[in-house]
Amino acid sequence: MKLLVIGSGGREHALVWKLAQSPHVTQLWCAPGNAGIAQERLAKNSAPVECVNLGAEDLPKLLAFAQEKKVELTVVGPDNPLALGIVDLFQKNDLRIWGPNRKAAQFESSKVFSQHFMEKYGIPTAKAGTFSDAAQAKKFAASLDGKCAVKADGLALGKGVLICTSAAEANKAIDEILVSKAFGTAGANIVIQEYLEGMEISLHAICDGKTAKLFPTSQDHKRALDGDKGLNTGGMGTYSPTPFLTDAQLADTGRKIFEPFMRGCATERIDFRGILYPGIMLTKSGPKVLEFNARFGDPETQVYLTRLENDLVELLDASVNGTLDKIELKWKAEASVCVVMASGGYPGSYAKGKPILGLDAANALPNTKVFHAGTALKDGQIVTNGGRVLGVTALGKDLKSAQAVAYAAVEKVHFDGAHFRRDIAAKAMWRITSAGPSTPQTGVAREF
Repeated sequence: MKLLVIGSGGREHALVWKLAQSPHVTQLWCAPGNAGIAQERLAKNSAPVECVNLGAEDLPKLLAFAQEKKVELTVVGPDNPLALGIVDLFQKNDLRIWGPNRKAAQFESSKVFSQHFMEKYGIPTAKAGTFSDAAQAKKFAASLDGKCAVKADGLALGKGVLICTSAAEANKAIDEILVSKAFGTAGANIVIQEYLEGMEISLHAICDGKTAKLFPTSQDHKRALDGDKGLNTGGMGTYSPTPFLTDAQLADTGRKIFEPFMRGCATERIDFRGILYPGIMLTKSGPKVLEFNARFGDPETQVYLTRLENDLVELLDASVNGTLDKIELKWKAEASVCVVMASGGYPGSYAKGKPILGLDAANALPNTKVFHAGTALKDGQIVTNGGRVLGVTALGKDLKSAQAVAYAAVEKVHFDGAHFRRDIAAKAMWRITSAGPSTPQTGVAREF
């Protein structure tokens, strides 16, 4: 089976790594890929994964490539190609592709659309308003005493959310997005949500238009610095599973979110095939959806795919074909922790081209995989080529073990200006130490 993966980040490296393990795969390309992806080999025939110099948003050239190479399944990693309609384009040309079509991708590409959908179909979420006028937006924010999240409607590389704790901060955020156009056309409209207090976790479910299969929980770390300080980033690390929901609580949370979601999609004639990834706040009054994403999270993918026992090709194939009800998701009992190593200055400006040392030593540690995100090959040397550079990921018998191995691997990797958070999974450690572990998710299949 010939596969094409679209994207160049840590999520795409994890997808390629897992897909390459399938005995179904005979040839695998990634566009544009990165230096780590180019090092992967297929389990079937030891053939190298080939990186193709095509941009993830260059839809016409990606289509032409898939047609020329007779690609049998294309797997889309990032959000932008989905929002641009790559799935619709490929399907129109009789090519099989995995990911939500343009209409379904609106759950991520438009926070206004998503908020209205949740309110219409009774999906638990924050009190919110949607605005294009700054004065009206400020009036609503004042009604919340300025304690709110101000969100750009469109895609903004995971950085279009400004958390505010006062009216002054809210007014500044509203002006920044609506007036100063900090996020360009993505901020032509905004959503303002009441500030929710609680523990934030990530959920993922794979969907085939009729069925949604829920993954175990994970937790991302969006802020750049330890203790959830600093600016928002695309994600500085994650782990799975979390100790904050038992199996029964996770199943109940899934029912409250995915049953009305699937029902709403059926009513609105939205054919959602791909990953639905809601960010969840576990509040005192129950779990509430902060926002939806319409693709695998990054770096959540790294911890999920190191725990997933299923053949990923078979799983994605069932999602495309509408046969997920015949698949049982299987998960390793071990925990997984991913620590992101970023360029100095990220999420602000940063330099590229810094040589990376110690990758082989890190990968040599047991149950460890260094996923590349922003890397490139220059004169035979792997160098930095982005803000988030690596996702150092480790499995362990429990979170404490996985955390220890991940950080041991991080210490073996060096590049000029490297920075990383030293508290990935610390909230889980605190919960386990202070309250004793809740019954963790066992990976029992949950279908909606």
